[in-house]
Amino acid sequence: MATSVLFVCLGNIYRSPLPEAAFRLAAEEAGLDVEVDSAGTGDWHVGRPPDLRAQDVARANGVDISHYRARQLTADDFHRFDFILVMDRANLADAKSRAPQSAGTAPQLLLDLVPGREGAEVGDPYYGGEEHFEYTWDDVSRAARALVARMQTAG
Repeated sequence: MATSVLFVCLGNIYRSPLPEAAFRLAAEEAGLDVEVDSAGTGDWHVGRPPDLRAQDVARANGVDISHYRARQLTADDFHRFDFILVMDRANLADAKSRAPQSAGTAPQLLLDLVPGREGAEVGDPYYGGEEHFEYTWDDVSRAARALVARMQTAG
């Protein structure tokens, strides 16, 4: 059975689509059977594609995310996914507050997977230049590789 992973940020147009893309790439390279998605805690971008700068950095790293569409985190996600990985503390608190009593999965910070980065947040690149999206890609790629290594060790 495939391991399922959900990446969560605020609007689901750049900080969660990027780790979704990085993890898909790392899992494919490792030959892992996974189910992957991303979502936002907010609903104002539902149905929209990722930010063009996120699409550009993903494409530059070998992944086309132009077909991704934003969606909002649902109560069902807490039962459907084995991992719910959140980009920052504010969205972590929001995700935890939305978890049903019967939740099967507890959300955690994405960078908690990276040794030495525990408790750190994935920086918000929105108001920075394109290099900020590259920094975000670097962070989420490290976390994606760490998650793949964890899955390979566990299974």
